Amino acid sequence: MYAITGASGQLGRLVIDALLETVPADRIVAAVRNPTKARDLAERGVVVREADYKRPETLATAFVGVDKLLLISSTEVNGRLPLHRAVVDAAGEAGVSLLAYTSMLHADTSPARLAIEHRQTEEAIAASGLPAVILRNGWYTENHLMALPAALEHGAFIGVAKDGRFSSAARKDYAAAAAVVLATDGHAGKTYELAADDAFTLAQLAAEVSRQSGKTVVYNDLAQDAYADVLTSVGLPPELASLLADADVAASRGALFDDGGALARLIGRPTTPLASVVATALRD
Repeated sequence: MYAITGASGQLGRLVIDALLETVPADRIVAAVRNPTKARDLAERGVVVREADYKRPETLATAFVGVDKLLLISSTEVNGRLPLHRAVVDAAGEAGVSLLAYTSMLHADTSPARLAIEHRQTEEAIAASGLPAVILRNGWYTENHLMALPAALEHGAFIGVAKDGRFSSAARKDYAAAAAVVLATDGHAGKTYELAADDAFTLAQLAAEVSRQSGKTVVYNDLAQDAYADVLTSVGLPPELASLLADADVAASRGALFDDGGALARLIGRPTTPLASVVATALRD
């Protein structure tokens, strides 16, 4: 059986969609903290099991009979490592034949503070001795566009990335890659740096939004502290705002750029163009 943790989230649902193209629904386990939020998956025939990172006993039950497991990284910033270790430990006890983990692009060398817990999780997985594959995902293009309504209203995206290039890919591309490593053989022991075929700067993102929306949108580069303050003012916790601003600075130094083409090779098609993701965001 194949299990996906965090399966009721945006990435997890897309992984399940991709797996369903080749795997029977009753062979897929949606491991979720709150099963009531995955009723739609159960209605599609997917096996839904409770799996709360903070309650290890639920993980042991959720992974019974699981052969290949995808650990989708927790969204709990600065607290992920013990949660991830709980999953790794439970996977070892369950005897899974492959553990896949969604890490961060160039996690082993990235200067971004966000990479620290990903790097530590990779180390914990290696220490466990489990056969594993590391999926180092770049930024999600959709995450850049979370600020789209404000950018259209005020005529600007903001950040601290200067002219740093982001090899951001669509969430569905990363999901397709995860499904491939679960459903096919030969991935144990590998680390994939997953990034889009084409990179863009935030100024180029703004130009694409302008082109498609018919509104003038620019990119305004701020000081790091000022950007963190803006993020805090719109409701982000101060520590998360600080980490995101730090990631932008890292991007300005090339930390979120990769031109290796591993993502396209893994999914067997070109990655989704920026223009397509922008068009979807504007339509929605």
